[in-house]
Amino acid sequence: MSATLPQVRPGIPRLLEVVVALLGLTLVSPFVLLAMLVVRLTSPGPVVFRQQRIGRGGRPFTIFKLRTMKVDHDGPGVTGRVDTRVTPAGHWLRLTKLDEFPQLWNVVIGDMSFVGPRPELTRYVNLDNPMWKRVLEARPGITDPVTLRLKDESLLMPTAEAERERFYLETLQPFKLRGYLEYLSHRTAWSDVGVVMATVFGILRRAKPAELAEILKTDQV
Repeated sequence: MSATLPQVRPGIPRLLEVVVALLGLTLVSPFVLLAMLVVRLTSPGPVVFRQQRIGRGGRPFTIFKLRTMKVDHDGPGVTGRVDTRVTPAGHWLRLTKLDEFPQLWNVVIGDMSFVGPRPELTRYVNLDNPMWKRVLEARPGITDPVTLRLKDESLLMPTAEAERERFYLETLQPFKLRGYLEYLSHRTAWSDVGVVMATVFGILRRAKPAELAEILKTDQV
């Protein structure tokens, strides 16, 4: 089955990503420091959130973010439209995407790229699935076209917490995998640059979210 899946094409050269990520860390450091102060003053717990995700080749790595949720929270690994685990400051950080900026360090050390499939929790990755194997030939990314399309992903989640993981794994994740493969099969360095620029503009203005009817399509790659 995997032989019928499209091949993964390279994007922005690795050396260029490292240089730009280091420059980006320098430029955004004042905003990140301010956000870290807000996290520290508004909720108890560590400022930086660390979590194991699955990266290129199925290898686990530690992702870095600013903490947006309460410490020692329970529940599914996906958030809903109304999720009491997210702190008030966390809502602001997620809206502005400031919580994602520490992932520039993940780019520097080689765990991630600027553009690529979003890294998943270990329990959400099926390494026996040929689609997953092909997707994981690419480094996970800070952004990608599917992420742009699902900017308001939490709005698609069922209200009932118990239903979120099932909806995510059975409906939303297959949509993501198809989108990842479609993009990776024709990506170029320039298309990656376009995705990064679209992400920046998408933070500044509200992007049109994907409709549930689109997510429910059963088309396969």
